[in-house]
Amino acid sequence: MDPHALPPRLVIDPSLPTEISVELRSSPHILRMARSGRRMDSSYQPALVFVVPLFLLLIWGVTESMTGVFVAATGAGLIALLRWMALDSSHRQVKKRLRLAYAHADQYILPEDLDYPCQRLLRRAQDAVDSVLRSKVHQAGLIDTIGNQVSLPEEVWNVAQRLRRLSSMHAEQGKLIPRDLPPGMEAAFKPYTTALDAAWTSLSERVRHLEQYAKQVIKADKVYHAHQKLEALAAKTPDYQRLIADTVRDELAHAHIRELADQAAHVRKLFEESIMQARQAAGELIRSPLP
Repeated sequence: MDPHALPPRLVIDPSLPTEISVELRSSPHILRMARSGRRMDSSYQPALVFVVPLFLLLIWGVTESMTGVFVAATGAGLIALLRWMALDSSHRQVKKRLRLAYAHADQYILPEDLDYPCQRLLRRAQDAVDSVLRSKVHQAGLIDTIGNQVSLPEEVWNVAQRLRRLSSMHAEQGKLIPRDLPPGMEAAFKPYTTALDAAWTSLSERVRHLEQYAKQVIKADKVYHAHQKLEALAAKTPDYQRLIADTVRDELAHAHIRELADQAAHVRKLFEESIMQARQAAGELIRSPLP
């Protein structure tokens, strides 16, 4: 399956404190509850789980042996108490996370906050950033590692925010603009449609810049891999030189040895150029931030 056909992942404002971000990210179903306006049931009384069984046992004790009732009540009470503790703890945890989701409702974006075209565009941006952050040249610190870790999540968040607004205005426009406009009315509505089209074009171009940067990093990754292999072979260059010197005529030996050295220099140059291109692509991205 084409990964771009998958829905985007949850996006959280990277400026949020880590502990809040972790809480929000751990419970996407709670975020959906908040987005739909749901609240916790205020009539929830977990203590009833404990009280009701004991009440029934006391009624039974009026007609039965008190010793048997005491043993049964103790066992049932212990089970009920454990259930009450587990249910109450779970309820309080959900309530806490729901309050957090409402408090930071503008600082996370769910896939369903976007219409389908905007979902696809956000997923493309996320995939491009993932490619950069997973790359070997990023992990080895050969490109701006710190800049990538900070600026790329911010870039995805900025794009996601604008896509949410664009999706909302698309939906609003779909409700306000009649499907069959009376003759001569098209021009009156066109500026509003044009405004959304211009915003879409700008965001699409932004995502293409991200993808271009990711392509340069992937290219650098491939050359870096070849460079590592060449370094391993370079350590064995004396063995190859001795083999050539021992098995071919002197004039051919010199040519083969020079060829080995030239090949190593060529791959090293390709590697350096690919790293430079990736850095230039990152520079272009940072120099043209979203307004």
